[in-house]
Amino acid sequence: QVQVAESGGGPVQAGGSLRLSCEASGYTNSDYCLGWFRQAPGKDREGVAALFSGDNRTFYIKSVKGRFTISQDTSKNTLFLQMNSLKPEDTAMYYCAANRINGPWYVPEAFKYWGQGTQVTVSS
Repeated sequence: QVQVAESGGGPVQAGGSLRLSCEASGYTNSDYCLGWFRQAPGKDREGVAALFSGDNRTFYIKSVKGRFTISQDTSKNTLFLQMNSLKPEDTAMYYCAANRINGPWYVPEAFKYWGQGTQVTVSS
C-alpha cells in the first residue's frame, strides 16, 4: 500500500524560504511519479512540480521555475520541495501525491495516493 505524508509548511514572509518534505513508501522506485500540488481557497488544485522516481526527471509549472526545486532522497523514501523567493501568491495548502501515470504530470486526477496536506502562508 502506497502511503504519503507531508510536513514542513508554515508561515513565512515574502522573499523567504521553506522546505516541504513528503515521506513516501510502498511504491516501486522505477515507475512512480511523485508530485507536489497546491490548492488556494476558491481555486482548483494545481500541479506545482513532479519527479519521476526511476530517472529523476523533473517538471515545474512556469510560475515556480527558478524558485522551487523538487528532489528525492531514495535512502529515506522522502520527497522534498525547496521553495525560495516565496510570494504571497504561493499561499496554499500543499499536497504530495504519487502514482504511476501515463499522461501529463500536472493533472490531479492522474494521482491515486495523496497526503493530508501542509499549509504554506506567505505574508507580504
